[in-house]
Amino acid sequence: MSDTIRKAVRENYAAVAQSGLSSSTAGVRAVAEAFGYTPEQLASVPADANMGVSCGNPTAFASLKPGEVVVDLGCGGGLDVFLAAQKVGPTGKAIGIDMTPEMLELARRNAAKTDVTNVEFHEATIDQLALPDASVDCVISNCVINLAPDKQAVFREIARVLKPGGRLAVSDIALKKPLPPEIGQDLMAYIGCIAGAIPIEEYRRGLVGAGFAHVDIIDSGADLNAYAKVESNSGCCTPASNVDLPVAPSDCCSPQAAESNLHHRLTDLLRRYDVNEYAASVRVYAVKPA
Repeated sequence: MSDTIRKAVRENYAAVAQSGLSSSTAGVRAVAEAFGYTPEQLASVPADANMGVSCGNPTAFASLKPGEVVVDLGCGGGLDVFLAAQKVGPTGKAIGIDMTPEMLELARRNAAKTDVTNVEFHEATIDQLALPDASVDCVISNCVINLAPDKQAVFREIARVLKPGGRLAVSDIALKKPLPPEIGQDLMAYIGCIAGAIPIEEYRRGLVGAGFAHVDIIDSGADLNAYAKVESNSGCCTPASNVDLPVAPSDCCSPQAAESNLHHRLTDLLRRYDVNEYAASVRVYAVKPA
């Protein structure tokens, strides 16, 4: 099942990478601003780095310092990598990790549009990072850990690559109470960062179990309905993922509909359920003991 989910996530986020969504679209900007990015931050990075798939702004609370090495898990088009690179400066390094080749291609194209020299991007899953032990000062991530089938493996891998005293600063989605079956068993709700989320207390226990201290998980209070603000010109049905998992029916889809993206399916889900009742955008902070 984990391979099936990973394949579906990769295919759908590849479609997002190729969708043309960017900060040049008002709806995409609105989503980013709803989850904590300032207009100035968005203007400081390539527009294509933001595709409206964030659930927070981890660079806002990661306390990044000049000279540090920071790794972004599930970097997408590079939004948080570029913002982190500004904070760690030329003596530091910002590394983006993603398992989707199309996202990495987009991130590298975006890097070529800038004059930054302290960023790099690598293809890997976030539970198997091609990084040395104790080599990173800070790990950030933005609405990606909830997509991992084995979150405990991700937590252990983060602990492995962090230096003693290093820290984790993550924006993610976590559950406040159990999801109704219609959401929990919907593949597109999983890919949309809802059905794969775990309860807040389970998240906390997982980090403690991986050896982290000073674990703090805070509900940001952000409205998850913000995803409905994304405007798309590409139709309404998600691309076929060729996987054998249920997808809840949607009135927006028809055999004649054009190829689409993740956002329309997620918007349809938000029309049918008050997702804020069940899930929250959270800020997760933890420290690897020195």
